[in-house]
Parts: sequence; structure tokens; C-alpha cells
Amino acid sequence: MRAEGVTRPPAVRTAVVWDALLAELARLGETTGRERLDIVDAGGGTGGFAVPLAELGHTVTVVDPSPDSLAALERRAKEKGVGVRGLQGDLADLADLLDHDDADLVLCHSVLEYVDDPIGAMTAVAGLLRRGGAVSVLAANPVAAALHRALAGHFDEARAALADPEGRWGDRDPTPRRYTAEALSELLAATGFAVGAVHGVRVFADLVPSRLVDGEPGAAEALVALEQVGAGHPVLRDIATQLHVLARRG
Repeated sequence: MRAEGVTRPPAVRTAVVWDALLAELARLGETTGRERLDIVDAGGGTGGFAVPLAELGHTVTVVDPSPDSLAALERRAKEKGVGVRGLQGDLADLADLLDHDDADLVLCHSVLEYVDDPIGAMTAVAGLLRRGGAVSVLAANPVAAALHRALAGHFDEARAALADPEGRWGDRDPTPRRYTAEALSELLAATGFAVGAVHGVRVFADLVPSRLVDGEPGAAEALVALEQVGAGHPVLRDIATQLHVLARRG
């Protein structure tokens, strides 16, 4: 999945997502004939994805409701010597903030769990994309939530996460909803997207103690390689902390 000639940021927890993004950027570059693509990061916060994408030479706009996050984004971009436009708003505001058919790629990472209207949000994303453009969706997985609650000794909460339609483990759960691979694919298809493969993100990374990674030479690279294999495994994918899918506008 890695795009040739491009260096992927070596963060273990995001390696699988970067592999998919770089491959999609290469495809979009070939189909559009443009090296500089227009990217919108909806809910992009402090620029963890936006700034590296700008460093790759793309035009990046971050839409986020938090003025503090946008201020941190501006500082991070300045430190890296790149320009990233920040706009205050959320997914529901995309149509008001940006022009129709304005983007080649939209990132929607860890956002669908919190929006009031997921169908409306993805419909707004579809309207923002040019024909043939893509959306990168990253969402929390209820099976992983159950697994992590069980490992913490909260067995009733683990059972609740598996039984609840929204994948919540209780009233104190800070995440309003989570998505199985099937639910995520259905949401995207219902809003007009051609859905690609779903990959697991952080299959192992959240289960392995940090001391085993930080204290051993080459351990981080080995864990990345393991994550890349586990991402598409038919069983392991479904226990990942997050699920990632690229979908394209027809």
C-alpha cells in the first residue's frame, strides 16, 4: 500500500492509515494529473495529519470547532515551514465554509463518533468532493472497546459494549457511538460512496506495553510491520481499536 518515493511518518499507531493515504494520493495524482492536491481535514485538530500532508506539497484546509486546536495547528505548521488554512466549524458547516466540488480528498478521522447526524455529515463530505475524489474515514470499533474494558476488569461494561447498538459500554462512556466494519460500510454506501476495503488500525499497538517498544532497538519498526499484516487479517481487523476505510465519490 505504500506510495513509492514518499516517506511515511513512522508513528506506530497511524502507520496503517498513512500507508493507505499515500497510496490514494498517488492514485489521485495520476488520475488528476496534478501533483498538488486539495485536501480537507474535517475535525483535524492540531494538524497531526494536515501538517505532514502540507509538507508533501498539498494544499490543506483543516475544519475544526476548537479555536485552541486551530491555534496549535497554526504553531505546528509554522514550525514546519508550511501553510495550512484553519477554519472554525464542524462537519455540519462544510457546505457553508467551503465550495462544492472543492476537494480531492477529505479526511474524516475520529469524527463520526461524535456528530449529531452521521448521514448528513457524510452527505456534506460527498458534496465537497470532486468526482473521483476520496474520503478517508477512521472510526472507533465497539469490539475493541469491549476487549479493552474486559482487560481492565470491567466485565459488565465489556458485555454492554457488545450488546449496545451504538457500541457504548455505559453512561460514563465518553464516545457517543462506535462502528463495526459493516455499519461503517453501510453508512458510506448510503451516502453515495463506493466503499473500499476496511482495515484495522491499532490491532496490537494498544495491547503491547510501551516498555517493550521503547526499550528494544527495532521494536517499533517490527510492530509497524505486524500492524500492517494484521490490518487486513479477516479476524484481527475486527478487534482493532479503530477501523479505517477509503471510499470514493462516483
